[in-house]
Amino acid sequence: MKKSSAQGWSRRELLSVGLTATAAGLLGSGLELVTPTHAIAQSALTPDAALAELMAGNKRFTSGRLMAHEQDLAILKQHTEEKQEPFAAVLSCADSRVPVELVFDQSIGHMYVNRVAGNFITPEMIGSLEYGAAVLGTKVILVMGHSNCGAVKATIQGKEVPGQISSIFPHIQPAVDQAGSNLEAATKANAKIQAGLLRESSTVISGLVKSGSVKVVAGYYDLGTGAVTLVE
Repeated sequence: MKKSSAQGWSRRELLSVGLTATAAGLLGSGLELVTPTHAIAQSALTPDAALAELMAGNKRFTSGRLMAHEQDLAILKQHTEEKQEPFAAVLSCADSRVPVELVFDQSIGHMYVNRVAGNFITPEMIGSLEYGAAVLGTKVILVMGHSNCGAVKATIQGKEVPGQISSIFPHIQPAVDQAGSNLEAATKANAKIQAGLLRESSTVISGLVKSGSVKVVAGYYDLGTGAVTLVE
C-alpha cells in the first residue's frame, strides 16, 4: 500500500527503507583476518571474544591499569594510514564525558565509534554500522547509554527546547514509555531498544548476527565509576 508521506510510516519501516539495496554489495566485501597480539585491530576474534576484550579493557580503565597508551603511536598511525580494521563498533551518546576509546582502553584503529546524542538508530547510523560490520569486519556492536544522559532526561521532561533539539525526543520516547520517569531505567531501556532496532532493521547486520559473525549488545556506562555493564 502506498503511503503519501513519512508520517504514514512506522519508525521501523523508515529505518528499513533503502537498506536492502546495499546489502548484497556490502556482504560481498571481505578482508583477510590476522592473528591478534594485544587487542587488536581486525583480528580472528569471535564476536564473544571481541565483546570480552571490550569488557576487559573497561576493567583496565576502572582499575587504572591502562595499556593502550603504551603502544607506539607512530607505528599505529603508519599501519592505519591507508586502511582501518577495527574489531569492535560502538554506538555511543555524543556526551563529552564518554570517551569511548579510553573507556575500553583501546588505541588507534581498534574501534569504530559512532556517536549521536541519545545513542539512537537512524538510517544513516545503520548505514555507518553496516559498513563497519560488512566491510571493515567489526565483530561486535555495542549500543551504549550512560548515566545522567541529558538527551534521555530532556525526553522525560518533554519541555520546549530551542532549534531542532526536540528532533531527538521521538527516537528516545519509546524507552520513556516503557521505563517511565526513572532516568537510569529509561537510559538502559533506550540502549536495549536501539540494539534491537539495529538487529531487526538492517538486512546486513541481521544476516551477520544470524550467521554468528557479529554480535549486537546493549550496555550502560556509569559516569561515576567508569564501569560498563551489559543490559540484558
